[in-house]
Amino acid sequence: MEQIRWAFAERDYWLARLEEFGGGRLDSLVVDPDGTVTVVVVYELGSDGLPGLVAKFHPLDWQVVQTERWSPVDGGLVRGEVRQEARGAPGSGLGMVLLTPAKKGSRLKCEATVEFRIPLVGGKIESLMCRQLAEQTSVIQRFTAEWIAQHA
Repeated sequence: MEQIRWAFAERDYWLARLEEFGGGRLDSLVVDPDGTVTVVVVYELGSDGLPGLVAKFHPLDWQVVQTERWSPVDGGLVRGEVRQEARGAPGSGLGMVLLTPAKKGSRLKCEATVEFRIPLVGGKIESLMCRQLAEQTSVIQRFTAEWIAQHA
């Protein structure tokens, strides 16, 4: 758990993560005295980089601002909040995460809500984005473990 919190507090981790997953801009990284880490990443999205259904209804360029906040809590746990706000499109997302110690590493429990307000097709877009979010979470977990192994 300490290694994960350490990685999340490192600028190099976020820059490597952004490079690995196709870009984005690290807008801010703040580490509070209590160990809480707040990161803001901005993704510039053009219609060519969007899933077909999303691009069809929002062909203009838009941004997704992702704010992640990771806080230590009693018992060595880490609580995370991941917010996504779409600028230029009617969508948002919120994920609540709890990292707990496990015998061989840590366990991640996550609940997320995605909302894309477009009549008739919003639900389909939300389902697509939820599937992508679940897939990305596993990939980011692997990346983080590998980054820690290389840099700790």
